[in-house]
Amino acid sequence: MTRRATRNALAAIALWSSLATLAVRLRQVPPFLLVGLALLLGSVLGLRRVSWREVRLETLAVGVYGLFAYHFCLFLGLRLAPPVEANLLNYLWPLLIVVLSPVFLARTALHARHVAGALLGFAGAAVLVTGGRFAFERGNVTGYALAALAAVIWSTFSLISRRMGGFQTASISLFCLVSGALALACHVLLEPRYAFRAVDVPLLLLIGLGPMGAAFYLWDRALGEGDPRVIGTLAYLTPLLSTLLLTAFGGGRLGPVSVLAMVLIVGGAVLGTWEPGRKA
Repeated sequence: MTRRATRNALAAIALWSSLATLAVRLRQVPPFLLVGLALLLGSVLGLRRVSWREVRLETLAVGVYGLFAYHFCLFLGLRLAPPVEANLLNYLWPLLIVVLSPVFLARTALHARHVAGALLGFAGAAVLVTGGRFAFERGNVTGYALAALAAVIWSTFSLISRRMGGFQTASISLFCLVSGALALACHVLLEPRYAFRAVDVPLLLLIGLGPMGAAFYLWDRALGEGDPRVIGTLAYLTPLLSTLLLTAFGGGRLGPVSVLAMVLIVGGAVLGTWEPGRKA
């Protein structure tokens, strides 16, 4: 695992951690409209380099599978099931990246420390997201299934992109462009109309250029150079940092349950990234 890959992964995680804080300020915006516009803004980062002729159809399909299908399943899952439990199932994706690495990547062995670190991270995320209270109900099975499918989509997309050797900046920009257009189509079909206010614009720009833009480019670079088993474990820092940011900006309070979750997540990250025999 190179230092540059670790830096890129942590930078992407930090940007994704800001998404909840920014989204809370834009809670009145219909989700598909928000995602669609944010992805279109994210595409601007590399749009001038896009050449439709250089991007193969199968590559575009993989990108749309990752960016559009993931958000489509996640947001429908959050609508059809209680958001806390749905979000918990969504946070299976870092664990799935670790567990599925040997399936998608040749010469990638799964060691006990990777699995243990990912499981500790998921346990911490579960405690953090639910507050230690689980309430899965049979009547919400469709929403649960969609949230779990979202986790499968993002984890497999991440591993497929690694197997393909990563994507060019222009390709990721095109993924954002097409996925954003599809999300806006979902807004037209599924959501009420919304008129943006002047105060919404700066926040929308921050989301589009940060967690829904630059983060995708950084994530792809991290996976292209780093160990997906380690990166998957580090990804559990996302709910931890997200909670800390929400707390810092008045969106919640830290209690004993949150502290326990932090210990589990950080412990899992340390265990999952530990390399035996490596000197500090």
